[in-house]
Amino acid sequence: MMKKLMLAVAFLMATMGSAFAEVDVNKADQAALDSVKGIGPAKSKAIMDERAKAPFKDWADFESRVKGIGEKNAIRLSEAGLQVNGKSREGAPAKDHGAKK
Repeated sequence: MMKKLMLAVAFLMATMGSAFAEVDVNKADQAALDSVKGIGPAKSKAIMDERAKAPFKDWADFESRVKGIGEKNAIRLSEAGLQVNGKSREGAPAKDHGAKK
């Protein structure tokens, strides 16, 4: 019985950990940025440093100011939940993450 319970808890934690979370580059702290697939500590620091100068206006501004973020990478990050001012990157496939409209 205990093994089944532990297995159920592990399964729930695994599925919750992969849940989609939207992260806005102008609002998120470094830990939240790190949680986006494709952003590590160095990239999140670069984002935070650029944001300290001025908030990002849009995706084009974000891509031009953060080294290593080009069109393809921006689309992948947007698919992973990154947003600029509450907007996903144009060209990134829209995904329904269980949110009711």
